[in-house]
Amino acid sequence: MRSSSDARILPFIKPFRFAITASRAESGAEWRAKARRIEELGYDTLLITDHLVQQLAPVPAMTAALEATTRLRVGSYVFANDYRNPVMLAKEIATLDVLSEGRVEFGLGAGWYQRDYEMLGLPYDPPGTRVSRMIEAVTLMDRLFVEDSVDASGAYYTVHGARVLPKPLQRPRPPLMIGAGGPRMLRFAARHADIVALNPRFDANGQPVVSDLLTGEVERKLARLRAEAGARLAGVELNVFIVDAGVTEERRSLLDGVATRLKSAAAHLVDSPFFLYGSIADLKRQLLARRERLGITYIGLPESAMEPFAPLVRELRAP
Repeated sequence: MRSSSDARILPFIKPFRFAITASRAESGAEWRAKARRIEELGYDTLLITDHLVQQLAPVPAMTAALEATTRLRVGSYVFANDYRNPVMLAKEIATLDVLSEGRVEFGLGAGWYQRDYEMLGLPYDPPGTRVSRMIEAVTLMDRLFVEDSVDASGAYYTVHGARVLPKPLQRPRPPLMIGAGGPRMLRFAARHADIVALNPRFDANGQPVVSDLLTGEVERKLARLRAEAGARLAGVELNVFIVDAGVTEERRSLLDGVATRLKSAAAHLVDSPFFLYGSIADLKRQLLARRERLGITYIGLPESAMEPFAPLVRELRAP
């Protein structure tokens, strides 16, 4: 087993980036105001999930948020590959990138939430099939972003003379975030992603698997990434989405911060990179330590943390 010092995978210190994940609003005015507030507070990115539950559809929500702001980057966290044709999705991402003057981030995953598949009437194929289809889609979309015309015939997608115009402003394409948890997705992400979201596995009810939230498991995933990516990993951002977070001047017990179903494992989750509790000074120390130990610099926060965590964002941006 590798020591924690072996998990230091970056040869230089990267700056932090902070995102707020939000997907709900009761009106266009509320959604635009939320995007502007995220920008005003100094966050880098607004990330929008992709489900059929009570949330805004990601593409029009991204469009409205980009139109309402001037600096904020907006991305998907993450598009489920099976829900859309890859040629059409590449076209929409390229168009958004042009219209926003290059502020789009493009997140893609293999899809995992079975209820979405049921509502869409899509077969919920085994994980290996969904991953294979996503890998083929990424390969196709990468060609569409740069080539004038694409012919391709694969196991899942066949296209003739496919074109995406206009091309995205960011070249060769908007930064690609791949949500990766299993070994195969980690291998692919190591070779193709600009941003790797270190996702835990989720159960059939959409809840994270406790063992995947532990620091030791994250270190094992990072070891796989390092082995596959080699020197390329120096240019890759490592992302985590904070499952639960809180700012308090008194150190908050994790037993009070996690759901009841996790309480038996709380002692093992205190140092998990997926949780953040404490005063602003405590939180700053935690994030600096995680960057040093794990190389994680792109922090996704839940919408509920937007206001209380803004001072932390400002502190970590200071020289």
